[in-house]
Amino acid sequence: MALEDAKTQIDQAFTRAELRGLSFENAFGGATSFLRRRYSKDLSGAQIAVTGIPFDQAVTNRPGTRFGPRAIREASSLQAFDAPYGWGYDPLSELAIVDYGDMAFDYANVPEVPARIEAHLAGIINAGVVPITLGGDHFITLPILRAVAAKHGPVALIQIDAHSDTWADDDMSRIDHGTFLYKALKLGLVAPETTVSVGIRTDNPDTLGVTILDAPSVHQDGIDATLARIRDVVGDRPTYVTFDIDGLDPAFAPGTGTPVWGGLASWQAAALLRGLKGINMIGGDVVEVSPPYDPTGVTAVAGAHVATELLALAGWGLRKEGV
Repeated sequence: MALEDAKTQIDQAFTRAELRGLSFENAFGGATSFLRRRYSKDLSGAQIAVTGIPFDQAVTNRPGTRFGPRAIREASSLQAFDAPYGWGYDPLSELAIVDYGDMAFDYANVPEVPARIEAHLAGIINAGVVPITLGGDHFITLPILRAVAAKHGPVALIQIDAHSDTWADDDMSRIDHGTFLYKALKLGLVAPETTVSVGIRTDNPDTLGVTILDAPSVHQDGIDATLARIRDVVGDRPTYVTFDIDGLDPAFAPGTGTPVWGGLASWQAAALLRGLKGINMIGGDVVEVSPPYDPTGVTAVAGAHVATELLALAGWGLRKEGV
């Protein structure tokens, strides 16, 4: 930490002059944005936009993920002083990143939310900016994928999750966090041959042809073998990454709606995300962080690190393209 800067820097979420650079305001003070990036609705000059979707209507068990974006931002405020570990570059200093804030919506008009999410993400994507989204329950990934596919066509998908989310549901107007992938496949937003689900540990008799790398296989086969299989599936196609925090074992992320034991350890998740360096990532999200069920805050810490890794992963591709 640059102590001379800590004496003068404060509220970098609003006062930051540049979109690039580390922050050195006191870790315990200041307005909290994601990684202390500047809040802005102006995307001109931005390369990556972090945005929150505080929506949790669709959960099957414990609610509370509407508080996820706020908790993740607060947890991330401790990570703004250094480059993310293990990447070999500093995305905070090299890339123009904004915190785009949360999506506004009428909490009492749930049927309009899917279209609002799609429009919100389309505004970021059509500006040529890579979105990193903080959820929110896992339903939000479906309208996000609608916006992504409208720009890029059907994309490859990497899902890290305890659940396959391919339970049959042909009512496309129904809002459910457990069927987002079923509907994305049926709508042609993603294709089964270019979709891989990692960390699964709940039974579903019909995975619709998706490649399943369940949690036991990750534990037994190891990181390198798992990464090789993921790369075989997605190749160099435009790829979206969705990370349900319950992909982690409850020991590492107890604050979620549907925890399942036997999951990934945090070190495994970090190694997988860093090991994907070089994929053609065009967006990502972390979902299902439910702070009310974790008074320690460790789940929000995990969510903040996942979002930072997604940001660094997307940034690696931007550096390669010279954007």
